[in-house]
Amino acid sequence: MPTWVQLVYLACAVCFILALKGLSGPKTARAGNLLGAGAAVVAVVVPFIYLDLDHVGLIVAAIAVGTVIGVVGAQRVQMTQMPQMVALFNGVGGGAAALVALLELDEMVPHAGSGGDISWFTLAATAFTIFVGSVSFAGSIVTFAKLQELMTSRPVVFPGLPVVFGLAGIAAVVLGVLTVTGPSVFIGIDLAVVGLVVGLLLVLPVGGADVPIVISLLNAFTGLTVAASGYVLSNVVLLVAGTLVGASGTYLTMLMAKAMGRSVSNILFGALKGGSTLGAGEASDRPVRSAGPEDVAILLGYADRVIIVPGYGLAVAQAQHTLRELVDVLSSRGAQIDYAIHPVAGRMPGHMNVLLAEAQVPYEQLIEMDEINGEFKNTDVVLVVGANDVVNPAAKTTPGAPIYGMPILNADEAKQIVFMKRSMRPGFAGIENELLFDPKTTLLFGDAKDSLGKLLNAVKAL
Repeated sequence: MPTWVQLVYLACAVCFILALKGLSGPKTARAGNLLGAGAAVVAVVVPFIYLDLDHVGLIVAAIAVGTVIGVVGAQRVQMTQMPQMVALFNGVGGGAAALVALLELDEMVPHAGSGGDISWFTLAATAFTIFVGSVSFAGSIVTFAKLQELMTSRPVVFPGLPVVFGLAGIAAVVLGVLTVTGPSVFIGIDLAVVGLVVGLLLVLPVGGADVPIVISLLNAFTGLTVAASGYVLSNVVLLVAGTLVGASGTYLTMLMAKAMGRSVSNILFGALKGGSTLGAGEASDRPVRSAGPEDVAILLGYADRVIIVPGYGLAVAQAQHTLRELVDVLSSRGAQIDYAIHPVAGRMPGHMNVLLAEAQVPYEQLIEMDEINGEFKNTDVVLVVGANDVVNPAAKTTPGAPIYGMPILNADEAKQIVFMKRSMRPGFAGIENELLFDPKTTLLFGDAKDSLGKLLNAVKAL
């Protein structure tokens, strides 16, 4: 590899690090994203310049097809579907790494069999990439299907699942050892198949609100496979990029699990003992206090302190622009208004931040849970728009509940609570929210965008 290529790859690796740093803040996120994307394009183009590649036409065609799919997908995907898109892209990355490792193994076999200098560590890294990449691919496809409602979001378990999972793990270890001691493409393919099985068995028992956490974990898996493939291919860009993704994905998984108040092992295997966040659930027929937009407008119009709790329902209705307009009207009349952001509101970390940023909501108004929880007791009205589990007191009061122990927003401490909901169906955790039946709570039923539009007109008419 020429020196200039190594320097270019080193520059690309530095750009990836700077891009990740840029993504850590809203003001620099766009620039960070562009910097990382630009570095990736340069890294892809460089081999065409200094290598005498075979099948250039097929490679360019594959890049063209991938580019078209990526651009069209990015333009058409809704914010509510972003987690599914992340899951798909992540799965494709893991699958691609596994396929590349299989091809590299095919290249290594003749050299290893003739006493070549293929080290055991390179073979071990190849086996790791094949297995973990396959796990990430299969698991990501299942998470996509769950979030896209192509299959049930509830845990899928069957008798003997732990036994089958354990046997698959043992088989993976045996095949990995065989790949190192007696490398063979057929052994590599068997290892990939076992990886697919492990990926399926790992994610099927996960349900409901736990799925985004598993996506983050699988993202870390894909990063590790890319890093391992970077070692196999002696490519510093892949090594650095994969390490960054693996490290950040692991850290994000830990943060999300902490936000849910549960361990990663409980999230992955909790359904085997009834502890997973289940999802689904039936609509309650218990009586509640409901009101029309005019009554809620009076509550908001005369409130000095208001906190908005956004959730997945806001994203589904694409009502963020109407909500921003309502907040502007109330603020112009002297009300102090902030948005309370729970770490796992929506279906992915930062979901609400991105959604509200799209509506040009000042970032200073987006207050994280730990900072705003002490403010609820001094709040006149809390307006919950499409959220449920993140304000459910069962997380603090009901041992045995799927979300018990999860830190929540203390909306129940406010003087008045207004819930905007389509129906009385429970949240993604599949359990009732006792806050809905609190004497301080008023429900405004209907589509969030339609209800917010009527509420906005009623506030203007005061």
